[in-house]
Amino acid sequence: MLLLGLDTATPAVTVALHDGGQPLAQLVTVDAHRHAELLAPAVARVIADAGVSRYDLTGIVAGVGPGPYTGLRVGLVTARVLGAALGIPVYGLCTLDAIAADVDAGGGDFLVATDARRRELYWARYDAAGRRTVGPEVARPADIPVAGLPSAGEGPMLYPGLFPGGLGPAFPAAATLCRVAAAALESGDPDKLLLAPEPLYLRRPDAREPGAPKRVSQ
Repeated sequence: MLLLGLDTATPAVTVALHDGGQPLAQLVTVDAHRHAELLAPAVARVIADAGVSRYDLTGIVAGVGPGPYTGLRVGLVTARVLGAALGIPVYGLCTLDAIAADVDAGGGDFLVATDARRRELYWARYDAAGRRTVGPEVARPADIPVAGLPSAGEGPMLYPGLFPGGLGPAFPAAATLCRVAAAALESGDPDKLLLAPEPLYLRRPDAREPGAPKRVSQ
């Protein structure tokens, strides 16, 4: 097994190569405005650092969000095009689930919340085993039922007054996407965790198709 993992649903452009047991190479760059510029070179870099060829890949796993429209689309389009070109499967994983997989909440429930812009957050609730029980959803920070739960993701960084029990990590790790995907594939029932590589937007994109021009009366 040789999985390429990538996620662009947050300001972090994260890419990793994983052999099913451990990460072979990984690269993370946090830049909310350069996903399209950074992703392809990052993919080439991790493949080169691992000393393999792209033709050695057996699958690709990509974070499907939720995330802002443009950044999320960059990652998923790249994953799908590369998968089609190499003739290998492409899997999706909820980005919030990837963050949750690296959370140590001390044996209790917790939240994961990431920046949705427009002064909103994407969020989901997880049990002590890291299983998602609510969400993903998008809401204003004050409307999220925090109820004193510790939280991971960007939410505690952006709104520390509302999320006092901040946990790490802030961003998803592509190596974690690969680890979760590898375990799901080896379980023989990958559909329990893995998704189709389709974007999870939760709301309409900011861009709008322009309407018909207004008539000008004389």
